[in-house]
Order: sequence, then C-alpha cells, then structure tokens
Amino acid sequence: MSESPEILILNGPNLNMLGVREPDIYGNETLADIEELCNQRAISLGLTVNFKQSNLEGEIVTDIQSARGVAAGIIINGAGYTHTSVAIFDALKISELPVIELHLSNIHAREAFRHHSYIAKVATGIICGFGAHSYVLAIDAMARLIECAD
Repeated sequence: MSESPEILILNGPNLNMLGVREPDIYGNETLADIEELCNQRAISLGLTVNFKQSNLEGEIVTDIQSARGVAAGIIINGAGYTHTSVAIFDALKISELPVIELHLSNIHAREAFRHHSYIAKVATGIICGFGAHSYVLAIDAMARLIECAD
C-alpha cells in the first residue's frame, strides 16, 4: 500500500448520466463534479482516491478483486446492481476490506424494489439520501474505519 491509503470508490450503472438523469432525485452534480469533491476531501484527510464508474457488472467485480491488497477500503454506489448482483456481493465479501455502501437518494423512501440491497449484507455501513454530499460522508467514515484498523 502507498504512503497515503487508497480508497476505491466504485460507481455503478447510469451514474455516468448524473446531471441529466432525474435531477429532482439525483441532483445537478455530474459524476465529474462528485469525483472532484471526493479528491478534495480525500486529500484533506491524507488519503488518495481511485474513482471509477462502469455500466458493466463484470468490470465492477474485477475492480473489487483488484483492490484486494491495494486499497484500504471500498466505497460503492452500486446503483441498480445494489438490488440484483450476487456477483458484486461475493466480490466484496472476498475482498476482506471495509465497505461503505452509498446512495445519492434515500432508497428506503423510494420504490419497494430499491429497499433490498445485496451490498448491505457485506457493508460496514450505509449512507444514503444526502445527494453528492453522501460521498463526502462516506470518505469521512472510511477514514475513521481505516484509522481504527491500524
């Protein structure tokens, strides 16, 4: 691991469309805006961020597998895969890293199918409903988890 612990931040399908996709639910920030926000917060905490987005489940699984032994923790907005992917669940479990699940919206105040999360079963904690600020909260929480693990 590098001198500055690395946090892998994974973003699932359709998050590349932030800023144009249902801004009343997801906000006006683009994924690039959120990445910049994450980098700024991480730097202030002495961390580095590896920020990724994929619409492909297999790529997300590969990114999780590649984090093992490299990253200090994983923050994941699995988007639609949160509710469907046993493969992502398995990869996160195998990683043996602290995991924070996050969502821009409050998934529990939305459609019933969004209330179930495979990721939650392996997550240390869940942050949802704070828009782009959810990512900042997740980085703060991960910094504490990493500190406690030392």
